[in-house]
Amino acid sequence: MPPRPARKALNTYHHGDLRDALVQAALHEVELGGPEAISISALAKKLGVSQPAPYKHFADRETLLTAVTAEAFRQFSAMMRAAIEKPSKQSKLSRFAQLTLDFGLRRNGIYRLMFASRTMACAPKGSELHSAAIETFELLVEALEAPAVGLLRERSALKIWASLHGVVMLAEQGLLTGQLAHVSREELVEDIVQETKLALSVAIEASGKTSQ
Repeated sequence: MPPRPARKALNTYHHGDLRDALVQAALHEVELGGPEAISISALAKKLGVSQPAPYKHFADRETLLTAVTAEAFRQFSAMMRAAIEKPSKQSKLSRFAQLTLDFGLRRNGIYRLMFASRTMACAPKGSELHSAAIETFELLVEALEAPAVGLLRERSALKIWASLHGVVMLAEQGLLTGQLAHVSREELVEDIVQETKLALSVAIEASGKTSQ
């Protein structure tokens, strides 16, 4: 089982670090109960600060959720980069995909905040959250281990991301057991990986022929 991203201990707030303490405490609450679990007043109580104190750093709950989502993406990217850069017989894409499945099922509250909430959809281009999410997407493009030909890699990355998301969400709801096809979720993800790599290879080859 892959290691979880390092997280700071809760209730370690000290003067001058309240913003980060709120983000880390909120991440913990999201992991336990999803985005719906976030309450600024409850976080203030947990950290032992006054009720108005968090509002010096976050205007409202949505602003806090945006910062928490950006931090979740940064931790996710760090975990992914460590995984795909480690020597392995598995392809980088396979490692990325299998780790995404594992993360989505074991830490579904955080996964839903990142990929199934309005927070990400509402992030302006160039914002902290948008930049953190783009870094994750760029890692997926890198994991394809293919040359840049137009936007073929980016299209393939979007396709496999949509497929992985479908597997995670269906499996989390108990709607993807694999019994009908006698296939495990991990095997299904590996099929998606191999089909993606093959399709991208064919598209790149076809692009080279048409440009000659």
